[in-house]
Parts: sequence; structure tokens; C-alpha cells
Amino acid sequence: NPHRIEGQKTAAFEIIDVLGNAPDYLFIPVGNAGNITAYWQGFVEYCQAGRASRKPSLMGFQAEGAAPIVRGRVIKKPQTVASAIRIGNPASWQQAVTARDESGGVIDMVSDEEIMAAHRLMATKEGIFGEPASAAPLAGLIKLSQQGMDFSTKQVVCVVTGTGLKDTDVVLKSAQPFLELPADLVTVEQALGWS
Repeated sequence: NPHRIEGQKTAAFEIIDVLGNAPDYLFIPVGNAGNITAYWQGFVEYCQAGRASRKPSLMGFQAEGAAPIVRGRVIKKPQTVASAIRIGNPASWQQAVTARDESGGVIDMVSDEEIMAAHRLMATKEGIFGEPASAAPLAGLIKLSQQGMDFSTKQVVCVVTGTGLKDTDVVLKSAQPFLELPADLVTVEQALGWS
């Protein structure tokens, strides 16, 4: 659907409108590769229109078990907990490679364990309940930071592409068991570790 890219590119416009310019880096999940393609188109168009003075490096992340762009070949049976990026042959493959190359970015992969660790971090530290695929950008940022890339003086945006309500099964499997407590403030505070 050619109209999808045209619609999705406006998210790049919104980022520039809110920040006043493009960030230094934009981390984004890559499945069918439409998002990275659309965001790049949006950043390019806003720069051409004089609405931004720079374009970000696009940092795309696929799941390790569904990383055809990273591996350079179609994955016949992609496997990952991140169902939204469980794509073995992306429709926008070449456009994503172009976006990566033109932006000076990367398309890399993260493991399911890294995705779920980032997913928990988003929920516990920021209160963001995204689908597992939406945690791939944060997992990628953490991975690159641990490998020595320094983002401390850079403006970085991680795109959360979907709500956790789209993919609750994976989250429920990794959740801690539910506690049943009496409706008593002291008991609840103790269970939360607040007292």
C-alpha cells in the first residue's frame, strides 16, 4: 500500500515539530521495514522544506530470529517473541537499506532476551506498556551502549510502535504471578516493598 508510507512519514514530522529539529539518532523496530522507510522519507522531506537543519542516523533493529536484512537472506520460518517484527522477507527491504545507508545508521539485531529485558525496563522505569516489538529499539540502544557507543551527549529517540495490548500473551507468560491481597493499605504497601 503506497499510501501507508505517506501516512507513516508524518511521524517524523511530529518528532521534528516537538523537538525543534531532528534528533541525532532515531532507534526503530524493523519488521516489514515500512516504518524505517517512512520515517526516513519524512526526515528528508522536512529538511528539504526547511523545517529541520539535519537528519538523524536511523538505527533499525530486527529480532535475532527474524533478521533477514541483517543476515542478507530471506528467513523462511522467522521466530521471535516480538510478533510485529516476525517477518522473514520484508516488503520494504531495499528501501530500508537505502534509509540506513543514506542516514549513516545501522540495521542490527537483538535477541528475544534483550527485547524482553528492555520491555520490562520500559514498563517499570517509564510506565510504558508497549508490544514486545516496540522494545527492540531500546534493546538496540542498550546493546550499542554496552558495545561502547557513547550517546550521552546525543539526542536519541526510541520509537514505540504499538501498545502492549496488541500482544498480551508473551507478556503474561513472562509476568510474575498475581498476588491476592486483602483490601488493606498496610498489606499492599508491604507487598510493594514500600514499608
